[in-house]
Amino acid sequence: MNEGRRQAATIIIERDLISDIIEPQHSTPEHADLCVDASGCFVLPGVIDTHVHFREPGLTAKADMESESRAAAWGGVTSFFDMPNTVPQTTTLEALEQKHGLAREKSHVNYSFLFGATNDNAPLLDRLDPGRVPAVKLFMGSSTGNMLVDRREVLDTIFARSPLPIVAHCEDTALINRNMSRMKELRGDDPPVELHPLIRSAEACLKSSTLAVELAKKHGARLHLAHVSTARELDLLEDAPGITAEAVIAHLLFTDADYARLGTRIKCNPSVKTAADRAALRQALTDGRIATVATDHAPHLLADKQGGAARAASGMPMVQFSLAAMLQLADQGVLTVERVVELMCHAPARLFRISRRGFIRNGYKADLVVVRPSAPWTVTPSLIQSRCRWSPLEGMRFNWKVEQTFCNGQRIFNNGLFDDNSRGEPLAFG
Repeated sequence: MNEGRRQAATIIIERDLISDIIEPQHSTPEHADLCVDASGCFVLPGVIDTHVHFREPGLTAKADMESESRAAAWGGVTSFFDMPNTVPQTTTLEALEQKHGLAREKSHVNYSFLFGATNDNAPLLDRLDPGRVPAVKLFMGSSTGNMLVDRREVLDTIFARSPLPIVAHCEDTALINRNMSRMKELRGDDPPVELHPLIRSAEACLKSSTLAVELAKKHGARLHLAHVSTARELDLLEDAPGITAEAVIAHLLFTDADYARLGTRIKCNPSVKTAADRAALRQALTDGRIATVATDHAPHLLADKQGGAARAASGMPMVQFSLAAMLQLADQGVLTVERVVELMCHAPARLFRISRRGFIRNGYKADLVVVRPSAPWTVTPSLIQSRCRWSPLEGMRFNWKVEQTFCNGQRIFNNGLFDDNSRGEPLAFG
């Protein structure tokens, strides 16, 4: 399944590259060291998740690059972009190098890291290597990590100077703070989590996203709106060349009705909102307004998820089950399998100019995932590879199963067996 086509073929891998794609399908070449029979399955490009929080360095009680890259490989994800709100934050060149060193030692799949913009590091943007850094992360709303940039003159500077795409988290902090104060007056110091979408409201998202789009148009910046969660934000993408948007799995699966069942397990920033918002996001997967699908994978210990809208941590682990979840939406008629591949593989590679990945093509890196349709299974705690060992999807039944994952030509996951010695590579751009 590649570039909108379903075809029977034999894929030849030599070392880390796809060396040939032979149609129609034929018997194994005599010189092959290994033959993988994928009869009855689909072979897709490895998923590129451009929005994860793997928590290393500094927050490794929750997760680290080894555990979360393992979870990624189990789910068919062969490359990731990690966000900068770690400890220390990835807001200096030294911190960026530290993360690369950790990933080189520990990551089972391919990796890259967004550089975090702050109120005082704009001079460093010109020093970023565009062949090594995919984008600049900008928190225009305060979330995990306290990296808020809300001074207008600083925002103008970042949008004017960034040589890379800007990935923006958009929520208006002043409006959120007012909403929280009002809810605390009405419901106490820790309002029920059902009020989270009224505190981190649709209006807060729209106000901040509107400002980001205005700044991008003013300065000619390349803007990618992270985790769009409302129907009204999608309207900003009309007649906005150079501006794209990401949807994440939580906002495509859940609605505010699910707080009653799952509580703080689905508490995230931006919040899960209404059924109408979810329906609009799902429609945008096929009409082109949503360019990419990622996870915002953000593991916390369950102890950190206790409380309500004020006290419980925001974020959930999703990277292991994102592909299965999207293929389930395809079964439900929300979108086609071809579109799943576009949103999770092709578009991330194209949008961020990732070199030789995201497609099944001759000469490209052999990052592949073998998935079997009509192979029902259920998410159980024993399957969860993330260090936090929980998922809001526990008990959910999926019809598509990831059977094998290849990263740089090596089979690192095979029906529950994992290659602990596998290591990914740094992604290259351009």
